[in-house]
Amino acid sequence: MEPNSLQWVGSPCGLHGPYIFYKAFQFHLEGKPRILSLGDFFFVRCTPKDPICIAELQLLWEERTSRQLLSSSKLYFLPEDTPQGRNSDHGEDEVIAVSEKVIVKLEDLVKWVHSDFSKWRCGLQAGSVKTEALGRNGQKEALLKYRQSTLNSGLNFKDVLKEKADLGEDEEETNVIVLSYPQYCRYRSMLKRIQDKPSSILTDQFALALGGIAVVSKNPQILYCRDTFDHPTLIENESICDEFGERLTSHCSS
Repeated sequence: MEPNSLQWVGSPCGLHGPYIFYKAFQFHLEGKPRILSLGDFFFVRCTPKDPICIAELQLLWEERTSRQLLSSSKLYFLPEDTPQGRNSDHGEDEVIAVSEKVIVKLEDLVKWVHSDFSKWRCGLQAGSVKTEALGRNGQKEALLKYRQSTLNSGLNFKDVLKEKADLGEDEEETNVIVLSYPQYCRYRSMLKRIQDKPSSILTDQFALALGGIAVVSKNPQILYCRDTFDHPTLIENESICDEFGERLTSHCSS
């Protein structure tokens, strides 16, 4: 694979007319290969002048007639980076979603990906589960299966996870997760209920039922979203390809 090339990872997960849908893709970030899959959250900067925000990868597909590799993502901004700004009603761990999903060619999306998030200070610091604790009784496999079923509509990600493991991403290096407000409240409540308990308890079935989430990464930051806003300048971004989204919607509804 060439350093600047893009490549689908895993088997296709859907086919409709001229569109083939995928679960993940591989690219290079600062010379190192990286894989992003459906449901992943990652930091992006839409233009050099824009603030860092969070993207959630929601759809990947290839348009066979034009050979275009495309993505659909949901963007989340800190309240202070929206036109209305932050006010007293906003929580310290809150982000606000852009009302419209963004359709971007993969070649442009990877240019948005931001690796330096050292200045990002927002979010609840979640304790990660120790790898050695996950090795017992197939807990890691169960946790990853739980993550697939909740974040990715039950799609089989076994092939993608193997590719990530081969690249050394076995510990799911996701540094940020955005929850719905009810999920976030349940998570905070769960943390109080299992205070002073060993971290391995987070993999137990009852902890997940109480509001635990499938956290395998190293100290991810947990945020929540309960509102949307209209981004004033995103439509002017030359990377946005709404026409491909319109074609997809038109074809799938016909």
